Amino acid sequence: MLQIHNNLSRQKETFQPIDPKNVRLYVCGMTVYDYCHIGHARVMVVFDVVYRYLCHLYGKEAVTYIRNVTDIDDKIIKRANENGESFVTLTERFIAEMKVDEAALSILPPDQEPRATHYMQEILDMIQTLVDSGMAYVADNGDVYYDVSKFERYGQLSGKHLEDLRAGERVAVDEAKDDPVDFVLWKSAKPGEPSWQSPWGEGRPGWHIECSAMSTCCLGNHFDIHGGGLDLQFPHHENEIAQAEAATGEKFVNVWMHNGFVRINEEKMSKSLDNFFTIREVLKVYDAEVVRGFIINSHYRSPLNYSDGNLDEAKNVLTTLYTALRGIDVNPDVELTGEWVDKFFAAMNDDFNTPAAMAVLFELASEVNKARNSDMAAAIVSASQLKQLADMLGILQREPEVFLQSGLGGEGISNEQIEQLIQQRLDVRKNKEWAESDRIRDELKAQGIILEDSVEGTTWRRD
Repeated sequence: MLQIHNNLSRQKETFQPIDPKNVRLYVCGMTVYDYCHIGHARVMVVFDVVYRYLCHLYGKEAVTYIRNVTDIDDKIIKRANENGESFVTLTERFIAEMKVDEAALSILPPDQEPRATHYMQEILDMIQTLVDSGMAYVADNGDVYYDVSKFERYGQLSGKHLEDLRAGERVAVDEAKDDPVDFVLWKSAKPGEPSWQSPWGEGRPGWHIECSAMSTCCLGNHFDIHGGGLDLQFPHHENEIAQAEAATGEKFVNVWMHNGFVRINEEKMSKSLDNFFTIREVLKVYDAEVVRGFIINSHYRSPLNYSDGNLDEAKNVLTTLYTALRGIDVNPDVELTGEWVDKFFAAMNDDFNTPAAMAVLFELASEVNKARNSDMAAAIVSASQLKQLADMLGILQREPEVFLQSGLGGEGISNEQIEQLIQQRLDVRKNKEWAESDRIRDELKAQGIILEDSVEGTTWRRD
């Protein structure tokens, strides 16, 4: 049985879908005003693995994955104005760039990617419901605010208390608010900003109401899992609960999942510390599958420390796995049974413990290598299971030679030059010119090319 740590209850729980034939997952996606950074990559990969595994457990046709796009907010408007372009032009460009990064990281497309600007009527309807019920009020300046004091369960997700929040208020309170903890549902239009018509005048939605409206419209008032980064737990997800449950009268979400922060060499990632990396920048240095492997080699709830050493370790792990598959025709119909398969599923059922699952794949690779020269039938079974299990993590998607011989940046020795030197080495070995053979091997090694000799011949990979 799948166990998931539910941040609402602060403990692991057996996952029981509301309807096993209609498992529903919503994840807060990107605010599209710039290139995605490595923190976004973690959200993408973590919940892609969750989606893949749910599809394995319940069948792809039974799982609906929604990940929204925030395409209107203060940062978007500011950046568009700085660039002298419309917010639509800006967001369309970076949605396209986001999809490039997703494809590189082998992210399966969500079933739907709702955009806030496409759900404006649904947002307005939810705000109107809250105003009509007395859970929200229209301020003198035309803004609409949610009255937090009227929602008794506020703080249930984050564990925060209203009095503590009020006592901790350090900025000047907006005079339009009745209470410093109240949050905006609708912002009245400012000169030069994009705006939409509403019963309260021209304006645009607050960020929190967008997700409540989009998620309930796409998945229903009550659904199974809501995910996102830990930074969204408060206030964003707390406010989503307050809005949705007050508007619908139903429980909003059963399970809340949050992935941990990304740290850079043990420091918090931030632009102010100049340790902020976009996915695009990282992929100039590391293979995209290595980046994905690095992310899943840490438990999703733990901090993820970005460092060259950790990425190099991820590359070494993938090299070991791909090397085990090299030269073996895997059978996609091999049955998933046996000790290592059971251990893999035990790891994944334990709150998506991908590091433990990766360790199982490493052991399976060892089984392949042990059997390769003595029992090819057993090697094929182990390799086939390795490939099938890796698919659930979104790795080992390429032919082994493609990964092992791939390079980045277009620099260094070419594949053609490598093959020519290998042939030269074979020729001198036939003549028993061992010193020249070693010289060629060392020349290649100095350029990061590792040769591996076997009875079948010589293969190579980039180190």
